[in-house]
Amino acid sequence: MDDVSVPVLIVGGGLVGLSAAVFLTWQGERPLLVERHPGTSLHPRARGVNVRAMELFRQVGLEDGIRATESAVALAGNSGIVRMESLAGFQAPGFDRPYLDEGARDVSPTGWTLCEQDELEPVLRARAQESGADLRFGHELVGHAQDAEGVTATVRHRATGEEYAVRARYLVVADGAGSPVRERLGIARQGHGVLARYLNIHFRADLTAVLGERRFVMAYVRNAEVTAGLLPVNNTDRWLLHVPLDPRAEPGRDGWDEARCEAAVRAAAGVPDLPVKILGAQPWQAAGLVAETFRAGRLFLVGDSAHVMPPTGAFGSATGVQDAHNLAWKLAMVLRGEASEALLDTYAAEREPVARATVRQTVLRSLDRPGHAEQVPEGAILPDHVVALGYRYPVRGAAPGDVLAPGGGPGAPGTRAPHLWLERDGVRISSLDLYDGRGMTLVAGPEAPDWRAAASGAPLPTTVHRIGADRLTDPSRRWAGTHGVARDGAVLVRPDGFVLDRFTAEHDPQTALTEALSALSGRRPGTGPAATTANDVRSHG
Repeated sequence: MDDVSVPVLIVGGGLVGLSAAVFLTWQGERPLLVERHPGTSLHPRARGVNVRAMELFRQVGLEDGIRATESAVALAGNSGIVRMESLAGFQAPGFDRPYLDEGARDVSPTGWTLCEQDELEPVLRARAQESGADLRFGHELVGHAQDAEGVTATVRHRATGEEYAVRARYLVVADGAGSPVRERLGIARQGHGVLARYLNIHFRADLTAVLGERRFVMAYVRNAEVTAGLLPVNNTDRWLLHVPLDPRAEPGRDGWDEARCEAAVRAAAGVPDLPVKILGAQPWQAAGLVAETFRAGRLFLVGDSAHVMPPTGAFGSATGVQDAHNLAWKLAMVLRGEASEALLDTYAAEREPVARATVRQTVLRSLDRPGHAEQVPEGAILPDHVVALGYRYPVRGAAPGDVLAPGGGPGAPGTRAPHLWLERDGVRISSLDLYDGRGMTLVAGPEAPDWRAAASGAPLPTTVHRIGADRLTDPSRRWAGTHGVARDGAVLVRPDGFVLDRFTAEHDPQTALTEALSALSGRRPGTGPAATTANDVRSHG
């Protein structure tokens, strides 16, 4: 095969690697992705797509496609965690905790969804390919070397054994929890370590009769024959059963042959003569580990290569999706010459603290589940929507505080911009829909000065919206208060929907915008390509 030159090489074609490809193509880049397996996942592993991940997929137009998948449609009405002797037997009171809230309903235009990984990955793959990404399944990275200008990778076509070189400006490492690339780089991981080991049994059996009208997310099953977690895939004949493995045994299936898997399924269902077909069985471990660094020169770790966490709360893959999005817009700005390499330093500075805090929260949730003897301190577990949406990045002007307990109030620099329902041309939209993910956005209050002239000379492409103009209205008159500014104030928002800065009417628009964007881009005002080629102001309203 011919050697290749690309702006970005992505190693790993799982959920996070494919998300990185989608987000990079959204930025206009054409990455190359290599994945050693011949196709996407055949096993319904990760299935919870939390509210923040859905916001990012909404931004690139994928929300409806994800919600239209078979599992998302089938499980749209499922909720809650229950405990039972078996599906056909006694059901104990449900597992209820105050942190299992539904607070995101009021703070986001979207919500989490249950979509099995074997259905989500094809959606991402199709979008990435149609947008221009070069996806090569059955190709594996066998070596790499980096220099001051880029990375030279050696890739092998597994079917033929043929090797070829890929020259890339940057390499995104999305090759999973075992990450060979991370291991070659010598990047260690720290954290709680392994909490437990499980076998994930994917099976087909018609459980409609014993399920009845119940629609749960997960059932903890405990009887004399089996202790397991039972999870519906379609509420009828596709299910998952998570059975614990002996933590002292060597990693693997610990003697769980097909007959033993079938017996466990029948015991969990409470139907001794149930016809069962085992579709697959994968061992996995619940662990809490974070890489010591997410960056090694021109290589960036995302997803499980950077952090692993227990599945409790559906934060694992979603945290990886957020990694990919955070990195994609920054790589694109640097590749376009709009920002200096200093912008890429903010990837690790922002994502590492969030990963550590999220891993801690998932470990605490795991220890708080039935079957664990450890006591979790009261108040240590934060509500789900706070963990998913409430973290703070250390941007210029951010108030002090813990990454998951930010100060400064709503709309503060470093926090996700608040959601508020607005109207544009009479159609209801979320304030989050104003941020298209491709450039900076400045939203001015109804009594604010005109920021358009300042934006036309800004160091980064900046779209300007004005509340109360002829196209964009605020029916509730809550925009200013929700964003922590007066009606003559303005908010500057990054491509990922996080607030970069807030301004008052006393700020000089040209000076304020130039200083804020120059600090982000790492370029001094009036220098470099960003100051001369990025004067793209798009004014709305």
